[in-house]
Amino acid sequence: MLNRWAKLCFLVVILMGVLSPVVTTHAAGLDPWNAADQIRTLMFDAQKQVAADAVKAAQSVAQAEQLYRDDLRAPIAAAVPDVATVLDTAFADARAAATAQSVLTLAATRGWLWSSLLNGSAQVVLDALQRGDNATAQQWLMLREFRKPTKFARPGADATLAIAGVQQGTKTASDAITAVRIDLLDTYQAKLDESLADADKARTNQFDVRLAEESGLAAGYFNILAPIYGEQRGASAADSVRLHFTTLVNAAKADDLTNFSTGFAAVTADLKHFRAAPLSEAEQARRAGQLMRYLSLVPIEYGRGVRDGKIIHDIEIQEARTFYEGALAAFADLELTLTARDATKTSQVDAQLKQIDAQITNVVEPSALEASVNEITGHLTAMIPQQWITLNSSADFDVINNVLDQVVQAVQAGMYTQAESARIEAYALLDSGVEQKLRGFAPDLALKVEGMFWQGDQDQPGLSVLIANNAKLSEVKAGVAALRSALAEAQTVLDNTKTAPEAVIGNAAIIVFREGLEAVVILASLLASLRAAEQRQWRRSIVVGAALSLVATGLTWAIANSIISLLAQFGERLEAVLSIIAIAVLLLITNWFFHKTYWTGWMAELHSRKAQFLGGTFVVGPSLGLVVLGFTSIYREGFETVLFLQSLVLDAGMRIVLEGVGLGLIGVAVVGFLVFNLQMRLPYKSMLIVTGVLIGVVLLTMVGNTVHVLQAVGWMPITPINGLYLPYWMGRWFGLFATWQGVIGQIAAATFVIGSYVLAERMQANERNQKRTRTQKQATVRA
Repeated sequence: MLNRWAKLCFLVVILMGVLSPVVTTHAAGLDPWNAADQIRTLMFDAQKQVAADAVKAAQSVAQAEQLYRDDLRAPIAAAVPDVATVLDTAFADARAAATAQSVLTLAATRGWLWSSLLNGSAQVVLDALQRGDNATAQQWLMLREFRKPTKFARPGADATLAIAGVQQGTKTASDAITAVRIDLLDTYQAKLDESLADADKARTNQFDVRLAEESGLAAGYFNILAPIYGEQRGASAADSVRLHFTTLVNAAKADDLTNFSTGFAAVTADLKHFRAAPLSEAEQARRAGQLMRYLSLVPIEYGRGVRDGKIIHDIEIQEARTFYEGALAAFADLELTLTARDATKTSQVDAQLKQIDAQITNVVEPSALEASVNEITGHLTAMIPQQWITLNSSADFDVINNVLDQVVQAVQAGMYTQAESARIEAYALLDSGVEQKLRGFAPDLALKVEGMFWQGDQDQPGLSVLIANNAKLSEVKAGVAALRSALAEAQTVLDNTKTAPEAVIGNAAIIVFREGLEAVVILASLLASLRAAEQRQWRRSIVVGAALSLVATGLTWAIANSIISLLAQFGERLEAVLSIIAIAVLLLITNWFFHKTYWTGWMAELHSRKAQFLGGTFVVGPSLGLVVLGFTSIYREGFETVLFLQSLVLDAGMRIVLEGVGLGLIGVAVVGFLVFNLQMRLPYKSMLIVTGVLIGVVLLTMVGNTVHVLQAVGWMPITPINGLYLPYWMGRWFGLFATWQGVIGQIAAATFVIGSYVLAERMQANERNQKRTRTQKQATVRA
């Protein structure tokens, strides 16, 4: 018995040993990223093996292909069959290259295959989002690359955040698709540029395998961008670029540097001024701010490092070159936009920027470099919209953070004097840029940031103290980290001009409840006046008109949101305009709320129309006339509601506003049920007065937030109230910010409403007195 069990165990061990290679090379059902990563590893193994052992290389390729077919091919083929066909061909070419021990062909195919997998993944993500399959989109988005981080650019996570937004209900599928497409296109254009640059370096250094691999990668990256290239420049132009890439790759496979150079030059010319994902206006403004600020710092740093044609401080020259590279990177991102505005000047700036590089290298006199920078600045100032330079605070934070890098580098080199100089430079950028806005919108944060630059607090000494005491590098790094944290918090505050979601929900609910309450009162008044037996038949006509008004209000809401969606590109400027309109109407309505003439005049007019319809004064019959009366009396309230809510939608988003609308409608439904079903007499006047006061609070909040937005877009100056520090939550909830413009605007709005109420009461009192006087005179005459 034991002998039999021993034989069985021996067979199991043997079987496991035979199957273990198969089991370890592929676990069924891998997620896309793991499957692709294993494919990449196996293809790299094949590359290492191909020169010495064609059989092993072919086996590695076969295992990679099996992984692809088991875990990746079906979704890719379903989303984009053409890419699946490309990958099938690529694996076949890789097998043939491995068998023939063609090292360069396998290297080029390996690069092409990887970037083609990325193409397939991108298309699966977009297809899944279109179908509403967010889980698949999130899973396949893991199979992607990111642009290489630099001092001037960080990898973007827009696509990841967009999909998360769809899952959380804060972003629509359409917006997510746009964000994912832009993120991936921007990333793969950056990767295309990197691969072409690496291929050029490999050609210079005669690294033939690297040259072939990077050429294949570049061709695959362009294949991702080719549809956009075709949209921008035509299908024939895209086909021409593909042919040039084919020349490039074939030359790399044959190690033909002459033809490679020809293909490389053609591809470089093809891609000039091409941008797959054009920058948004906000990003253009950010790049413009970076360009101008970095450029202005180049002669400052250079002048500190050069005397009499000699370099006296290497670190200053290094900083000057760093800022020059930052300006160059920003210009590269803006070159297409600037060329469209003025091609001649853009070409001149391009040439002059290259001249700056030569001047730094040749150690020219600082005055010569400064003159060149001034000339470039003059050209850029003429081309770049002024609002891009003045409105963008993100560029200030970018440059400040970059200068703080110089502080750390100087301390690391033991050059504390230069570190202090860089600290003062960073503080000057803060003082001349975003600090004024920060003092107005979040003065407590302004103090915190300023403190980190100078004395610090009880937990963390400031940079000024650390540098003055020649603190250790680790201590300076901690100080810089604390300052960066405060700056990041400040940037978040300045970038977020939105009202607190809870406040928006409350405001929306108040607006809807108030307007709905008016509608209930009007409808109840009209129906109550039709109590006579011969008049009750006309009640249904008014109810039908009211119901039609609700339908019309819904259509108005849909139309308004469609129009705003078309104008969404204007961002905060559109919000500012709509808010001003809403405030103007709300001032008028709020003024009416506190006047008896609003109800006596408006209600009297409605009852007059009703009497005319019933009396046959109008041409239309009573039934149709009362339908029109019911419609117009209620639709007016619905139209006002739609108008008021649009600025809130732009501020906080549709979902949050609809939550407030839902709460308001529940309140209106309760009042309507009590009035129409239970025939209860409610204290309408008191309810209208209370809700009127609440609307007044909403008005003041809206005025404060509108001034805030106007200041954020640069349409209104910012004058902080020195010595007044309002918590950040007061701005988020009530639109209260420590700026003279905001406070004066809210005081003016309150004064207008209260003053007009007092004036109207005085006028009514005068009318009563005059009426009493006339009555007394008439009585005297009769007597």
